[in-house]
Amino acid sequence: MAPKVLLMGELFWAGPDAEELLGGIAELVPMESQSREEFFQDCAPGGRYSDIVGIYHEHLSDKIGAGYDSVGVKAAKARGIGVSNTPGAVDKATAITAVFLLVATMRRFSWCEANLRAGGFNPPGVEESARDLSGKTVGILGMGGIGLKMANYIRPFGCNLLYHNRRPNSLAPPDVKYVSELYEFLGQLDVLMVSIPLSEKTRGFVGVKEIRTMKKGSIIVNTARGPVIDEEAMIKALQDGHLGSVGLDVFTKEPEVDQRLKDMKHITLLPHVGTENQEARRKMERTALVNLKEFLTTGTGPNLVPECQ
Repeated sequence: MAPKVLLMGELFWAGPDAEELLGGIAELVPMESQSREEFFQDCAPGGRYSDIVGIYHEHLSDKIGAGYDSVGVKAAKARGIGVSNTPGAVDKATAITAVFLLVATMRRFSWCEANLRAGGFNPPGVEESARDLSGKTVGILGMGGIGLKMANYIRPFGCNLLYHNRRPNSLAPPDVKYVSELYEFLGQLDVLMVSIPLSEKTRGFVGVKEIRTMKKGSIIVNTARGPVIDEEAMIKALQDGHLGSVGLDVFTKEPEVDQRLKDMKHITLLPHVGTENQEARRKMERTALVNLKEFLTTGTGPNLVPECQ
């Protein structure tokens, strides 16, 4: 009998890939539990999922993606369960979203569009507050796959690019300068691009001190996870003018968005759509299936998250 893999979520784009990758290797079992409590019962000895060996997990809010903060990794590791994610599959889509937020925020394009849709045209105040990207210092916090894509996409704008990471990334373009000291890095920036994963260590990583170290009038773009920024500190800095604007695809309490942010016409907000396109979604689903296939055929899955390596 083929080992069983539980499908916790829909294979919307990669249905045919599932047959190609796992056909004859595994039996795919759709999850039918109607509640968390029922699911626990179904996984207990004698339950209908008690003999599963792998799980395809699609989180209801952030789907699969590279982020895995919705999974209890420590608990899984303690039980000898490997957790893998889909790095690389979302790099391009997320980086493009970040660049959109960067341009729209610097040039106040969202403000202009909203004014036009409301019946106006060129809103007063845009020319005085909009800024050109050329010559600005843009810093990328987190030079992983997404950060690398950001750097390559931003370079043609003629910006001075810096990055801060736990260690230098040998793949970073030679003209993108590594700054090892966080506050030295932040103090030089016109724009901070946030691209770090959410973990216990990074929750609130960009807080009051970090924001206030940045130049007055600087901008933050976040396509990582909302809680890596102290949202209250960010809002206060926007209100008192220390931050010139922000471009956000992620928020602390999604899907709720603080009304104070909604009321600020000079900032750019997106509803966590950084990877919302057909090609990226198919890559994510297929990569998750490849992870499962490798586990079933070799005994270990690729793309294990750092905590499980």
